[in-house]
Amino acid sequence: MSTYRITAIEDVLERAPKASVPPSSKISEYYGDLAFTVSAMREYLTEEAYEHVTSAMVDGTRIDRKIADQVASALKEWAMARGATHYTHWFQPLTGSTAEKHDSFIQPDGQGGAIERFDGSLLVQQEPDASSFPNGGIRSTFEARGYTLWDPSSPPFLIGQTLCIPTIFIAYTGQSLDNKAPLLKALNAVDKAATEVCQYFDKNVTKVVATLGWEQEYFLVDKALFNARPDLSQTGRALLGAAPAKGQQLDDNYFGSIPPRVMAFMQEFECESHKLGIPVTTRHNEVAPNQFEVAPVFEEANLANDHNLLLMDLLERVAQRHDFRVLLHEKPFAGLNGSGKHNNWSLGTNTGVNLLKPGVNPKTNLRFLTFFVNTIAAIHKHADVLRAAIAGAGNDHRLGANEAPPAIISAFIGSKLTELLDAVEANVSAGKMSPDEKTAVKLEIGRIPEVLLDNTDRNRTSPFAFTGNKFEFRAVGSTANCAVPMTVLNTIMAQQLKDFKVAVDARIAQGDKKDEALLKEIQKLIKESKSIRFEGNGYGQEWVEEAAKRGLSNLLDTPSALAVWEQKETVALFEGLGVLSAEEIEARTEVELENYVMKLQIEARVLGDMVTNQVLPAVMDYQGDLLANIQGFMDVYGDSKAEGMTKPQRGILEELSAGLSATYASLEALRNERSKVNDIENLQEKAKAYAHVVKPLMDDLRVQVDQLEKVTEDGRWPFPKLRELLFTR
Repeated sequence: MSTYRITAIEDVLERAPKASVPPSSKISEYYGDLAFTVSAMREYLTEEAYEHVTSAMVDGTRIDRKIADQVASALKEWAMARGATHYTHWFQPLTGSTAEKHDSFIQPDGQGGAIERFDGSLLVQQEPDASSFPNGGIRSTFEARGYTLWDPSSPPFLIGQTLCIPTIFIAYTGQSLDNKAPLLKALNAVDKAATEVCQYFDKNVTKVVATLGWEQEYFLVDKALFNARPDLSQTGRALLGAAPAKGQQLDDNYFGSIPPRVMAFMQEFECESHKLGIPVTTRHNEVAPNQFEVAPVFEEANLANDHNLLLMDLLERVAQRHDFRVLLHEKPFAGLNGSGKHNNWSLGTNTGVNLLKPGVNPKTNLRFLTFFVNTIAAIHKHADVLRAAIAGAGNDHRLGANEAPPAIISAFIGSKLTELLDAVEANVSAGKMSPDEKTAVKLEIGRIPEVLLDNTDRNRTSPFAFTGNKFEFRAVGSTANCAVPMTVLNTIMAQQLKDFKVAVDARIAQGDKKDEALLKEIQKLIKESKSIRFEGNGYGQEWVEEAAKRGLSNLLDTPSALAVWEQKETVALFEGLGVLSAEEIEARTEVELENYVMKLQIEARVLGDMVTNQVLPAVMDYQGDLLANIQGFMDVYGDSKAEGMTKPQRGILEELSAGLSATYASLEALRNERSKVNDIENLQEKAKAYAHVVKPLMDDLRVQVDQLEKVTEDGRWPFPKLRELLFTR
């Protein structure tokens, strides 16, 4: 056995659970201690500053310099009381993760000493170097200036001795260079559009907030085993590895007993999350071995997204203290379930109403039906844009892999709601409604709470499923920044609600009563969006064929999905609502294509290096020993007698030799084609070539190597095997 692998496995065997003692047995006593929440604001801010900041959080009003200075002073006092020495503007560049540059509070006083300084100008705006972040051509390397601007709607927090201030990131020209700024614009758009529609039902509604409750799946592997796998450490997934005899086929891991060492990690991780005000409540084993899930209570979408990004960072920080490494890749192990990040989305009003929750009478249920049907209509009209929002090299492995929703976007609403929509559609006429029609419709709408009781089943094969009072966007990948799909979802919903209001107002202007106009427009949307609704098994080939008949897209890879951003309709949608400009869309598409190409480039190189430098030498070494063994028998017993005695060795040797030849041929094909593809200048064409040429060759090479693993002596295999990664805790 390779020395590295022996050492790695020995290290694992020495692991023991590391006790994690929370600061108090009651979470409520330390919850939010490291976040500058509303309660902290009340304690540290003047009444004037508190009112301005909360107004900015709720209504988006501007904070003037005087108030910013007061907030900065209070923030410094709060943070330093908890040990902070530095501050940073915490932002979300187009890398998909977060970035930060730390600065000290101190400033020399000119007399050999220093004072702590932090004023409004430092709080509100900073100027990090923008040239080294992905920008899709918006900024040149010599045009480095970019700005981070404070987002008052997301509370600052402490990580170690650093005060982190959530910000947006923009270019010198004002164009967005991050994922937070477009999300904030999309949330503002859906707030405005939804509030106007709410006026049909309740004049007291003055604000609508999009909420998000994410569910984060992840794998844990021992740190020593992780370090012994170049593929895991450099790409986040196992590029090689034969499937273990026991995987997830017994369904014994899902919701199973959590191992003690994992539980110790979870307890510390949850404690750290709670101190930062992240409301995680759920933990459990997932389907695959060593796969787990954490989920919080839902929050306002912008804050929820910030918390998810912070949580992903916390997962890794705490895991290393427990000698684990976290794998967030969408498909770290072939043949086992991958990881997603289900985005549970809804809309709520300032009056405390969830707009996707049925009410108690026909009037409130008509409101529910309005927003419910408009959501389905938005998905129907803009399914391809929603698919583009979840595109990525990792998610390509997962979507449609009989464990996650397919790449075909559809909506699941359950049989009872399907019956309800069919009934509403059938009972609304084109002209004036008769008294009987009005009665029938009111009866159908009035029984919504009854039909929803225990009838909103979860269809895990659906990308977009209604689950009682929210829609669950299940197709989001585990590494994703939720801001991207949330930006798209809220943008398309805002546009749909705007169109809906125009259509309803036109009907009212033509003489229809308000309820009648609403119902007729709802009926129209029900008819138009029927093709997007699917209640069956999304994993089956039958659905692929049925979806094609319905005219639904099946964008199987990232380059195909990203092409949607270039369509005129897509650009018009985002420009029309002021969420993204044409130039910003073009830049983001280029960034995503570059990211896709670079990830596959890295994977192909790592795979080639592992096979060339570790797999082939190990197998050849075993091959040489077999030859020596056979020759030894021949020397002692002679050729004739030794032939029968060495039949097992000869059989293994023959299989190894054939496998080596096939592996080397696959390796050469991968190298040659990758070299050709790298010479392609057009980025879109290069991405397509990586998807359709290089990636299949990587899969072919893996098949050959995994077969060699099965016949090579276990002790000679150079890497920890999947059975060791997945079942050693």
